[in-house]
Amino acid sequence: MTKIKKKNILVTGSAGFIGSALVIQLLKEGNNVEGIDNHNNYYDILLKESRLKRQINHSNYLHHRINIENQNDLEKIFEKRKFDTVVNLAAQAGVRYSLINPKKYITTNILGFTNILEACKNHNVSHLVYASSSSIYGLNRNIPFSAHDMTNHPISVYAATKKSNELLAHTYSYLYNLPTTGLRFFTVYGPWDRPDMALQKFANSIISEKPINLFNYGNHKRDFTYIDDIVEGIIKVISKPATENSKWNPLQPDAASSSCPYRIYNIGNNSMVKLEKYLDILEKELGKKAKREFLPMQAGDIENTYANVDDLINDFNYRPSTPVETGIKKFSEWFKNYYKL
Repeated sequence: MTKIKKKNILVTGSAGFIGSALVIQLLKEGNNVEGIDNHNNYYDILLKESRLKRQINHSNYLHHRINIENQNDLEKIFEKRKFDTVVNLAAQAGVRYSLINPKKYITTNILGFTNILEACKNHNVSHLVYASSSSIYGLNRNIPFSAHDMTNHPISVYAATKKSNELLAHTYSYLYNLPTTGLRFFTVYGPWDRPDMALQKFANSIISEKPINLFNYGNHKRDFTYIDDIVEGIIKVISKPATENSKWNPLQPDAASSSCPYRIYNIGNNSMVKLEKYLDILEKELGKKAKREFLPMQAGDIENTYANVDDLINDFNYRPSTPVETGIKKFSEWFKNYYKL
């Protein structure tokens, strides 16, 4: 794991799947970390509380149960400590839920993110790192997805809000010289993940002998990225704030950089795995077969995801590398232990 110079770091979404894993690693490296999480009931609150127990008593950690949509509460936290870096992982997640409750995504992912930008600007934060998503590629079929591709055709409200985050970040980088780095995560999985994510949904269905819906008749391919690789990527990025691209050409604008301190990177495993293979590996680890139901493509879904990570390699000498077999094995061990199977 890459070590960074000791910093004061704020992580939003710090009781979430990625946020909690990041906080734990940052604390191991000796940083002072404060976390924000609203502990909403989008999924099992007990899982969030269990994640939080792993970090809450650390002497260098302070936890805040607030909502980033509340600008006053957010300002109070920024006023008390000078943060070197802010990592915004707080968001309303889930492509499919965004089809049902789009307004929640607007308030949390856009209003909340704007509050984060304002706080960073007002308190001279040196670097804002924030989560974007592979969902942003939408109708793009130029595989593997490159951060230099245009992303103007999202197909879910969730993806549209992540696109909005990138646009807002660029505006603040340009107007206020705030270094911002957006990270497009590709299908993150591993221990402590969310119950609404594919791996834990599949595992729960297998154990309870319920059928698993495989949309697109199981032909989806995903760039599955293990949680530890995501955390390593974030920490690499924290250590190197975004800078302006001196070669940026407004006549041929590069979507992944700018004339201001703004950068976009993919963090993915740089490989595609068919969803049915993913399920095959999980069946083997759990020692039980799944009941499969094959269904047509679902609204909002991207058929295949595949990350071009050349920029991550060139700028940080890093690429995710955990094989899906290894990652699912570690997830299964956690799953059986956590749910006492």
